[in-house]
Amino acid sequence: MKNSLQRSKDKIMDGILVIRKEKGYTSHDVVAKLRGILHMKKIGHTGTLDPAAEGVLPVALGKGTRLVELLTEKEKTYEAVLRLGVSTDTQDMTGAVLSEKPVTVTEEEVREAVGSFVGEQQQVPPMYSALKVNGKKLYELAREGKTIERKPRPVVFYEIRILDMELSLVRISVTCSKGTYIRTLCNDIGEKLGCGGAMEELLRTRSGNFTLEESMTLSQVEEAVADGTIGEKLVSIEDVLSMYPVLTCTPEGDRLLNNGNPLPEELVQGGSREEKVRMYKSSGNFTGIYGWDERKQKYVPIRMFFV
Repeated sequence: MKNSLQRSKDKIMDGILVIRKEKGYTSHDVVAKLRGILHMKKIGHTGTLDPAAEGVLPVALGKGTRLVELLTEKEKTYEAVLRLGVSTDTQDMTGAVLSEKPVTVTEEEVREAVGSFVGEQQQVPPMYSALKVNGKKLYELAREGKTIERKPRPVVFYEIRILDMELSLVRISVTCSKGTYIRTLCNDIGEKLGCGGAMEELLRTRSGNFTLEESMTLSQVEEAVADGTIGEKLVSIEDVLSMYPVLTCTPEGDRLLNNGNPLPEELVQGGSREEKVRMYKSSGNFTGIYGWDERKQKYVPIRMFFV
């Protein structure tokens, strides 16, 4: 007699679970706990959140781990609380205070400073980050008391909105590109205003198309496993890739598709010369992502999922 997890395992192996990471956990902690809850090893997350942060963390299961690179590239939205008048070594309120200054700026000056960061920016990563320099993580060097020069990296702030302001606290909503540090944005706004600033709270409300409303805590995942509904919570690989057009292989092209080979246009029905398409066998089974190669004049595999 199979238990609820065993009965649902066949259904839940491949896809995305949208987790609501709670404060105190690292993203790696979440993956480790899910491996225990789901009794499976092939799990990966799609974008690190600091331990003090919370919110949307899409987690890939089984063949869904092949989506990680695609999903990590997606833009993200956050709500953050900026505390003006203080600077810390970590750029958030978990760090050691480096300086405190009175906040004498006006709300209009804050709005102007915040708005000046919208668009393409060059952001210097914080010392307390997991980026590696010469094989060593920056936060490891920072804990040794070392500060090294970091090259600015291009980031994009698509939108920054002030949700609430009661100086010295400012709540903002930020939609940005991958690899953006919101605590560095808070620090930089504070520097621009001349009083310093540090991030007090961070909530990721959206990662790509995944939202906070559909996310689950780890305890809710445990409950879904116990009552056998975990399979219903999984976002399928096909649903994740639904933004790409569908092409279907002819029966003659199935053999090439099964081996992950390029496909000439005459073996494909639908004829959409797009950068990325969902390729299906003639039987209607989804296999993977292909893209049109102008030079080869063929559809070439980008990422195979089911063959």
